[in-house]
Amino acid sequence: MSAAKAKKADKKAPAVAEVVPTPRLLERYQKEILPALAEKLGRRNRLSLPRLTKIVINMGVGKAISEKKYIEEATEALKQIAGQKPVVALSRKSIANFKLREGMPIGCKVTLRGWRMWEFLDRLISVALPRVRDFRGLDPDAFDGRGNYNLGLTEQLVFPELNPDRFTVPQGMNITIVTTTDSNDEARELLRRLGMPMRAA
Repeated sequence: MSAAKAKKADKKAPAVAEVVPTPRLLERYQKEILPALAEKLGRRNRLSLPRLTKIVINMGVGKAISEKKYIEEATEALKQIAGQKPVVALSRKSIANFKLREGMPIGCKVTLRGWRMWEFLDRLISVALPRVRDFRGLDPDAFDGRGNYNLGLTEQLVFPELNPDRFTVPQGMNITIVTTTDSNDEARELLRRLGMPMRAA
Protein backbone atom coordinates (compact mmCIF):
# COMPACT_ATOMS: atom_id res chain seq x y z
CA MET A 1 0.00 0.00 0.00
CA SER A 2 1.33 3.42 -0.96
CA ALA A 3 1.90 6.15 1.65
CA ALA A 4 -0.99 8.20 0.19
CA LYS A 5 -3.43 5.25 0.42
CA ALA A 6 -2.30 4.45 3.97
CA LYS A 7 -2.88 8.08 4.98
CA LYS A 8 -6.37 7.98 3.42
CA ALA A 9 -7.19 4.74 5.26
CA ASP A 10 -6.08 6.29 8.57
CA LYS A 11 -8.48 9.19 8.03
CA LYS A 12 -11.40 6.79 7.54
CA ALA A 13 -10.59 4.76 10.66
CA PRO A 14 -12.97 5.66 13.52
CA ALA A 15 -11.44 7.43 16.51
CA VAL A 16 -11.12 5.18 19.56
CA ALA A 17 -12.40 6.86 22.71
CA GLU A 18 -9.95 6.80 25.61
CA VAL A 19 -11.33 4.77 28.52
CA VAL A 20 -10.55 6.48 31.83
CA PRO A 21 -10.67 4.09 34.81
CA THR A 22 -12.86 5.14 37.73
CA PRO A 23 -10.67 6.77 40.43
CA ARG A 24 -10.46 4.55 43.51
CA LEU A 25 -11.65 7.31 45.87
CA LEU A 26 -14.74 7.92 43.71
CA GLU A 27 -15.45 4.18 43.71
CA ARG A 28 -15.17 4.12 47.50
CA TYR A 29 -17.44 7.15 47.77
CA GLN A 30 -20.14 5.51 45.66
CA LYS A 31 -19.96 2.05 47.28
CA GLU A 32 -19.17 2.78 50.94
CA ILE A 33 -19.39 6.46 51.86
CA LEU A 34 -22.76 7.32 50.27
CA PRO A 35 -24.66 4.52 52.11
CA ALA A 36 -22.91 5.46 55.38
CA LEU A 37 -23.82 9.15 54.92
CA ALA A 38 -27.44 8.23 54.13
CA GLU A 39 -27.65 6.30 57.39
CA LYS A 40 -25.86 8.97 59.43
CA LEU A 41 -27.96 11.86 58.08
CA GLY A 42 -31.21 9.88 57.89
CA ARG A 43 -31.89 10.46 54.20
CA ARG A 44 -33.02 8.02 51.53
CA ASN A 45 -32.57 10.31 48.53
CA ARG A 46 -28.93 10.02 47.45
CA LEU A 47 -29.13 13.29 45.52
CA SER A 48 -29.67 15.17 48.78
CA LEU A 49 -26.44 13.84 50.28
CA PRO A 50 -23.30 16.02 50.28
CA ARG A 51 -20.84 15.48 47.44
CA LEU A 52 -17.84 17.23 45.90
CA THR A 53 -18.33 19.58 42.96
CA LYS A 54 -14.83 20.98 42.34
CA ILE A 55 -11.39 21.64 43.82
CA VAL A 56 -9.66 24.97 43.17
CA ILE A 57 -5.87 25.20 43.61
CA ASN A 58 -4.43 28.70 43.76
CA MET A 59 -0.79 29.84 43.87
CA GLY A 60 0.00 33.46 44.70
CA VAL A 61 3.43 34.34 43.30
CA GLY A 62 4.52 37.67 44.79
CA LYS A 63 8.08 37.22 43.53
CA ALA A 64 6.77 37.38 39.95
CA ILE A 65 6.68 41.20 40.26
CA SER A 66 10.48 41.30 40.07
CA GLU A 67 11.21 38.11 38.12
CA LYS A 68 9.02 36.64 35.37
CA LYS A 69 10.67 33.21 35.74
CA TYR A 70 8.91 32.65 39.09
CA ILE A 71 5.43 32.72 37.54
CA GLU A 72 6.59 30.35 34.78
CA GLU A 73 8.03 27.93 37.36
CA ALA A 74 4.86 28.06 39.51
CA THR A 75 2.65 27.50 36.46
CA GLU A 76 4.67 24.46 35.39
CA ALA A 77 4.61 23.04 38.94
CA LEU A 78 0.84 23.49 39.20
CA LYS A 79 0.38 21.89 35.77
CA GLN A 80 2.27 18.78 36.92
CA ILE A 81 0.40 18.63 40.23
CA ALA A 82 -3.09 19.10 38.79
CA GLY A 83 -2.70 17.37 35.44
CA GLN A 84 -4.16 20.27 33.49
CA LYS A 85 -3.01 23.69 32.33
CA PRO A 86 -3.46 26.48 34.93
CA VAL A 87 -4.84 29.96 34.29
CA VAL A 88 -2.48 32.86 35.04
CA ALA A 89 -4.03 35.44 37.41
CA LEU A 90 -3.37 39.11 36.61
CA SER A 91 -3.38 42.03 39.04
CA ARG A 92 -6.55 44.15 38.92
CA LYS A 93 -4.99 47.43 39.99
CA SER A 94 -1.66 49.18 40.36
CA ILE A 95 -0.01 49.56 43.78
CA ALA A 96 3.08 51.78 43.67
CA ASN A 97 4.45 50.68 47.06
CA PHE A 98 4.67 47.08 45.84
CA LYS A 99 5.85 48.06 42.34
CA LEU A 100 2.71 46.38 41.06
CA ARG A 101 1.11 47.46 37.79
CA GLU A 102 -2.35 46.59 36.56
CA GLY A 103 -2.33 43.48 34.36
CA MET A 104 0.89 41.99 35.77
CA PRO A 105 0.90 38.19 36.35
CA ILE A 106 0.86 37.58 40.12
CA GLY A 107 -0.34 33.99 40.43
CA CYS A 108 -1.96 30.99 38.80
CA LYS A 109 -4.91 28.74 39.53
CA VAL A 110 -6.62 25.62 38.28
CA THR A 111 -10.13 24.25 38.77
CA LEU A 112 -10.49 20.46 38.88
CA ARG A 113 -13.75 18.60 38.24
CA GLY A 114 -14.71 15.00 37.50
CA TRP A 115 -12.09 12.25 37.60
CA ARG A 116 -9.16 14.73 37.83
CA MET A 117 -10.69 16.17 41.01
CA TRP A 118 -11.02 12.71 42.58
CA GLU A 119 -7.50 11.66 41.58
CA PHE A 120 -6.00 14.87 42.98
CA LEU A 121 -7.87 14.49 46.28
CA ASP A 122 -6.67 10.89 46.58
CA ARG A 123 -3.03 11.96 46.05
CA LEU A 124 -3.45 14.86 48.47
CA ILE A 125 -4.80 12.62 51.25
CA SER A 126 -2.64 9.52 50.77
CA VAL A 127 0.66 10.99 49.52
CA ALA A 128 1.09 14.77 49.90
CA LEU A 129 -0.26 15.49 53.41
CA PRO A 130 1.74 12.66 55.09
CA ARG A 131 4.90 14.27 53.60
CA VAL A 132 4.23 17.63 55.31
CA ARG A 133 6.84 18.23 58.01
CA ASP A 134 5.48 18.04 61.59
CA PHE A 135 1.97 17.38 60.30
CA ARG A 136 -0.54 16.97 63.13
CA GLY A 137 -3.82 17.00 61.24
CA LEU A 138 -5.95 19.57 59.43
CA ASP A 139 -8.02 22.26 61.13
CA PRO A 140 -11.59 20.87 61.45
CA ASP A 141 -13.03 24.40 61.49
CA ALA A 142 -11.46 25.78 58.28
CA PHE A 143 -14.85 26.02 56.53
CA ASP A 144 -16.36 29.17 55.03
CA GLY A 145 -19.87 28.75 56.49
CA ARG A 146 -21.20 27.31 53.19
CA GLY A 147 -19.73 23.83 53.35
CA ASN A 148 -16.49 24.62 51.50
CA TYR A 149 -13.12 23.70 53.03
CA ASN A 150 -9.86 25.65 52.70
CA LEU A 151 -6.34 24.49 53.45
CA GLY A 152 -2.91 25.85 52.71
CA LEU A 153 0.38 24.14 51.88
CA THR A 154 3.65 26.03 52.36
CA GLU A 155 5.64 24.01 49.86
CA GLN A 156 4.84 22.38 46.53
CA LEU A 157 7.43 19.60 46.88
CA VAL A 158 5.13 17.53 49.12
CA PHE A 159 3.80 16.28 45.77
CA PRO A 160 6.33 13.61 44.70
CA GLU A 161 5.67 14.12 40.97
CA LEU A 162 7.73 17.33 41.13
CA ASN A 163 11.48 17.07 40.57
CA PRO A 164 13.23 18.94 43.45
CA ASP A 165 16.16 19.74 41.14
CA ARG A 166 13.78 21.51 38.74
CA PHE A 167 11.67 23.38 41.33
CA THR A 168 14.14 24.89 43.78
CA VAL A 169 12.12 27.87 45.08
CA PRO A 170 9.53 26.97 47.80
CA GLN A 171 6.05 27.85 46.58
CA GLY A 172 2.90 27.60 48.68
CA MET A 173 -0.66 27.08 47.54
CA ASN A 174 -4.24 27.36 48.74
CA ILE A 175 -6.66 24.48 48.09
CA THR A 176 -10.43 24.99 48.24
CA ILE A 177 -12.69 21.92 48.29
CA VAL A 178 -16.21 22.87 47.18
CA THR A 179 -19.19 20.71 48.19
CA THR A 180 -22.91 20.74 47.39
CA THR A 181 -24.01 21.29 50.99
CA ASP A 182 -24.35 24.62 52.82
CA SER A 183 -23.76 22.88 56.16
CA ASN A 184 -20.24 22.87 57.58
CA ASP A 185 -21.10 19.85 59.73
CA GLU A 186 -22.27 17.77 56.75
CA ALA A 187 -19.22 18.79 54.70
CA ARG A 188 -16.93 17.91 57.61
CA GLU A 189 -18.57 14.49 57.88
CA LEU A 190 -18.11 13.93 54.14
CA LEU A 191 -14.43 14.92 54.14
CA ARG A 192 -13.63 12.86 57.22
CA ARG A 193 -15.19 9.77 55.62
CA LEU A 194 -13.17 10.45 52.45
CA GLY A 195 -10.05 10.23 54.59
CA MET A 196 -9.14 13.89 55.23
CA PRO A 197 -6.91 13.73 58.34
CA MET A 198 -8.60 16.33 60.55
CA ARG A 199 -7.67 16.97 64.16
CA ALA A 200 -10.22 16.13 66.82
CA ALA A 201 -12.44 19.17 67.46
